[in-house]
Parts: sequence; structure tokens; C-alpha cells
Amino acid sequence: MFTRALLTGAVLAGVAGLTAAPALADDSASPSPSASAAPTEAGTSFRTAAVFQQGQQATADASTGDYLYWAFPADAGQNVTVHASVTFPQAYQRHGTSTWQLDVYDGLRRRQPCTYGTNTRPAPDDTPQIQLTCRLRTVEAYTSAWSNDPLRGAFYVRLTAVDVPSGDLGLPVSTSVTATSVKAGASAAVDGSVTPVVSRYGPDVSPTDGWAGTWWSARWLWTAAGGALAALAAIGGYALTRGHGRFRRVPPGV
Repeated sequence: MFTRALLTGAVLAGVAGLTAAPALADDSASPSPSASAAPTEAGTSFRTAAVFQQGQQATADASTGDYLYWAFPADAGQNVTVHASVTFPQAYQRHGTSTWQLDVYDGLRRRQPCTYGTNTRPAPDDTPQIQLTCRLRTVEAYTSAWSNDPLRGAFYVRLTAVDVPSGDLGLPVSTSVTATSVKAGASAAVDGSVTPVVSRYGPDVSPTDGWAGTWWSARWLWTAAGGALAALAAIGGYALTRGHGRFRRVPPGV
């Protein structure tokens, strides 16, 4: 009876662990938009970047040739995608094709590569609007010193024209930027973290609901479930082989 009760408990623990883990792994972690209005102007440097929350649309009217900067918070385990659009004046005011580029930097101001999306796009003089996209690698809680992995904290967006006909410099444009994210899941979970990387000399960048703690992850559940299944296998093996291999009793001589 004791062996059967122990076997039943191990089965229930293993099933509970396997059921709970995917639920946490699929949980979305995108910060909710801030109650304050999204910025309608952009900064001109990292230090003056206009701050917006994920899910908000930041806008700015600018001149062709300006460097436009925004900043937003991103936490560990998020896969962030940044979208930008540029709307141009009437075609008769333009003199040729311009090329626009969207760059994203982490809190250490390291330019992050895009895993997919078009972050550089030419704009012919008859194009009214262009769209730019950059999907980042999964934001890390901590990383090796030699690595360029994006660290949780502030992320900076820079939008500018990298190639412009001289006659088009200074022409007005309208721009917008948004950032969204999805949870990477248990495969990218880590335990432990560094303090969110936010420069003291830059804008105050933080999620409206605060930075997430990273001491806990779904890996704990998978580890517990693996331990329960291992115990189950050991108990089952013992129950199946119990009594085998012992010396048979020799009946007493008559």
C-alpha cells in the first residue's frame, strides 16, 4: 500500500508540473501602455531621446536630414519588434531618391542587429510613405562581457536619412515609431539578472508596471517535473522487480 500511494503521488506531481510549465511559457510580458500621452516630438541625441512605452505610437514632425531619437523599456525574455514610418511632402517638392534607416541600440548604446525586417529602405521621389521594421534578438537578463546580446533596460531608436539629394535637405516629413514584444518562452528563460541598463545621463526609462524579477523562470517547473518523473521511474522499476533475484527458501528436510 505504501508503494502504491507513493507511486500515485509521483504521477500526480509529474502531471501537474508538465501542465503548469507551458502556461507560464506562453504568458505575454509586453508592458501595458502608459497612461500618459505618447510623445509628439523626438530627441536629437541619446540624452534627449523622447520616451514612450511599448504599444504606444510616438510621432514627430521633422526636417529631412535630422537625427530623430526615441527610447523605450524592454525586459528580459522579450522579442521586440520596432516599426517606423516616414511620410513625405508632395512629390513635386522632391528632387530624387532618399534612403532612410532605422537603428536600435540597447542601454549600453550598442547597435543591435535585426533578425528580420527591412531597416533600410530607399524612397523614390514619387513615394508618399515608407515603412521600416527591425526585429531584435531576445532581450537577455545578463550576458557575457564579450557578447553583443541586448540587455534589459532602455532601448534607443534612431531614425534618419542616410542618403539625401542636396536639394531635399530640410524638407518637412512626418514620422512615427512603435515597439511591441512577445514573450520568448521557457527556451530563452534564465535565472538571475543584472540591474536594468538605464543611463543616469539619459531620460528616465522604465515600464509603467516596473521591471520584472528574473530569479524565477519556467525552468524551475521543468526541473521539478523531470525530478518527479525520474522518481516515478525508480519507484516503478523497484515495484516491477520486487522479489526477483532472491534466494528461494529451501524447505526443511523431512
